[in-house]
Amino acid sequence: MSLDAIKSISEAEERARQSKINAQQNARQSIDDAEKAGKEAVAATLLRAESEIAELKRKSDQTAAELAKELASKTANRQATLRARAEGRLDKAAKLIVERIVNF
Repeated sequence: MSLDAIKSISEAEERARQSKINAQQNARQSIDDAEKAGKEAVAATLLRAESEIAELKRKSDQTAAELAKELASKTANRQATLRARAEGRLDKAAKLIVERIVNF
């Protein structure tokens, strides 16, 4: 083999070796970039999810408070109605007891 052929082959091997090194570096960089992008996406998703959870909690607390007020109002109304009925019956019961004692 001539010296030029050996030199040409050596240069081709060096270019191939350098190309392989560059490809490996590019692959590592691509992996690093993908991992970084993935971590950023996960962090953004978690932040958005936490925000949505906080908003849903606020809305559910507000709804629960409104329902509790409504229930308390209905309960107070029923309590007043039952108390009025009971007081009316109490008067009747007292009159009946007095009549029985007097007529005994």
